[in-house]
Amino acid sequence: MNDNNNKKHIAVLGAGPAGLMAAWRLRQAGFAVTLFEQEPVVGGMCATQTFKGRDGEYRFDYGGHRFITKNPELLAFIDELMGDDLLHAERKSVIRFGGRTYDYPLNLPNLLKTAPLALMAGAVKDLLLLPFAKKPTDFAKASFAEWIQSHFGRTLYRQFFEGYTGKLWGINPDQLSADWAGQRISLIDLKDVARRLLPRRNGSMSVRTYARKYRYPKYGFGQIFTTLGERLVAEGALLKTGATITRLEQADGRIERVYWSQDNVEQSERFDQVISTLPLPLTCQHLGLPCDLHYRSLRFVNMPLKQENLSDNTWQYLSDPHILATRLQEPRRRSPFMAPQGQTSVMLEIPCNPGDATWQAPLSDLRGRVTADLASLGVDTQKLGDETFEARSEYAYPLMDLGYQARRNDAIKALMPISNLIMTGRQGTFRYIFTDTAMEMGMMAADMVIDGVDRRHAIFNHRNENTVIETQSVA
Repeated sequence: MNDNNNKKHIAVLGAGPAGLMAAWRLRQAGFAVTLFEQEPVVGGMCATQTFKGRDGEYRFDYGGHRFITKNPELLAFIDELMGDDLLHAERKSVIRFGGRTYDYPLNLPNLLKTAPLALMAGAVKDLLLLPFAKKPTDFAKASFAEWIQSHFGRTLYRQFFEGYTGKLWGINPDQLSADWAGQRISLIDLKDVARRLLPRRNGSMSVRTYARKYRYPKYGFGQIFTTLGERLVAEGALLKTGATITRLEQADGRIERVYWSQDNVEQSERFDQVISTLPLPLTCQHLGLPCDLHYRSLRFVNMPLKQENLSDNTWQYLSDPHILATRLQEPRRRSPFMAPQGQTSVMLEIPCNPGDATWQAPLSDLRGRVTADLASLGVDTQKLGDETFEARSEYAYPLMDLGYQARRNDAIKALMPISNLIMTGRQGTFRYIFTDTAMEMGMMAADMVIDGVDRRHAIFNHRNENTVIETQSVA
């Protein structure tokens, strides 16, 4: 370890994937690191919650995580970190819409068997007219609605995109940026959709988001990060859980002190460098800077089910607007250790905003609503136990509404003069990214400190091309 590095003390705000990897890289290089985490456990949005039910332990992730990466260094690190506890799982998903169940991604035999004749006729008509349709010329200013309709046609937009997207984001799709299409919908041309619907000789699909096989830890996705946190502490990093950042004091273009609250006591300390993975608007707020960026929140309703399996689906997209949740997951499909032997569980993801009726609804009321929805989907609700477990994520999805790019740039510009602050990770850069990309961003932030080279713009734009991240699409 470098003795000069030992004299520098780095604060890492947030112990999610980016923060943990930044702390690890820094500690390996000999820096003193203090890692702050508001929750009692590390992992952030990638944490796994464990509930002790009447029949045993149930585990639930914050959403549908899976580990996929093309980064050999990161892959080797995770393989070494997890050892035999890293299982191989296979994804199977469906779209539930209008009383029908579609394979996901769609394939031609299933589409012909399942889709209403009117849908097929409308899609074919749209395909014939698309070469003559006017397409938005400025991707940055286009809305999700106009971009999808100009590339997929009105029929598929109305059937598969409009209702689901409005439910997920809580705004009309014509107020959502086309960036969401660029990062969620890989097949931006209906002719390409048609080609991909046809069976291939080798059955392969090259689009990253459709990877069927993936790595998944034995005891939930969060096991990766709890294991990394334990190793960090063993390596000499100081981890403060239950520590909420309350203020960042700056002077002369530097953060002079970090203030946090732990056990109802406010404390503060000076650091040489601050790496923040906190939500971008929250960091701005702590610095007294304006930031007009927003997030969509999620409530997760988790319930034991007194049967061994619900289905063979990892998750089901719930596209009907009248169904409260956007996605139904069965954690046991990822790992058999996510529920007691002989039982399973269901998890429903419900989008909302802090302070709205869904966010404030008592859990018992929410359970009643989702139970009715489950019954409408064919689930035998008589087998639901009387236990209900809940989790919340206030900063689940960065809201990419029209004009957000300019407001994001304004926030970044306001933060750039603070020379010893590095924003990184999914929340810190206001990006919707895969876990491995967030981890790479954390390593980039650490390397910037180690090398003494300003790469903040590179971090903000890491893997910023319009490539699919995760999708509710038609192919």
